Amino acid sequence: MRLIVLAMLWLLTGCQQLPPLPSGQIDNGIVDLRSGERLTPEQLVGELARADWVLVGERHDHPDHHVLQRWLLEALAQRRQTGSLLLEMLNPDQQARVDAVRARWAAGERPGDLVEALAWQPGWDWALYGELVEYALGLPSPLLAANLDRSEILDIYRRQPQLGGQRSGAPAVLAALDVQIRESHCGMLPESQVPAMRLVQQQRDRRMAERLLQAPRPALLFAGAFHVRRDLGVPLHLDDLGARGVTRVLILAEEGADLSERQADFVWYTRALPEKDHCAEWRERRP
Repeated sequence: MRLIVLAMLWLLTGCQQLPPLPSGQIDNGIVDLRSGERLTPEQLVGELARADWVLVGERHDHPDHHVLQRWLLEALAQRRQTGSLLLEMLNPDQQARVDAVRARWAAGERPGDLVEALAWQPGWDWALYGELVEYALGLPSPLLAANLDRSEILDIYRRQPQLGGQRSGAPAVLAALDVQIRESHCGMLPESQVPAMRLVQQQRDRRMAERLLQAPRPALLFAGAFHVRRDLGVPLHLDDLGARGVTRVLILAEEGADLSERQADFVWYTRALPEKDHCAEWRERRP
């Protein structure tokens, strides 16, 4: 009889209706990169719900990606026990503020100015992240910082400490990261600075991996798409740190992006935004 009851509970949980997808052109298809099969949002959530660590990569300035992240957070909370949410957008020196706001939130007291209360960094557009953060603050699970403090970044850049790791330190990985750093700086970064910038990038990835291992499971990380890539980012550091568990990587990408199973397990395509020449804007700003 007990087995029958457990089976019925499992079926009810598995069939629980997910929150409706927001309106608009945000769902251009989900692909399982391992098999090439197209998935429904419900199938994707079912796959992610079985993982210990779910890494979701975004384009920081794409509004649809933030809408989908908010939806995924709620959908996963309905399908499984809530563990923790980690954000690249939060630094360790903000954690005490986040915890204090969550405690006030749980007591029914909401700060009037969340941006000030959280010491939210101006580099992350609150208009894009605000709704997600507000929803996360109301959950019973912790909201955790996953980045480096600015002082740590400056120290890494200055001292350039070597980062151990067989997979994350592979020559092909380092070479690919150097290429990405040159491209992301529009070819204007002095070559002498590339190794230091790569170390900062990898130390960020290592910090995210460390925080994931320390966080209550199942843990969900929202970060830039390059950080979560299986072939270059956080998953390599999880392996180097001896992680034991199931990791799933979902990248939110604009329609037409070319991704492979080496980079992620799943891709959720969204509309393509009008192209901007960021390099031209950067050159205009530089003396």
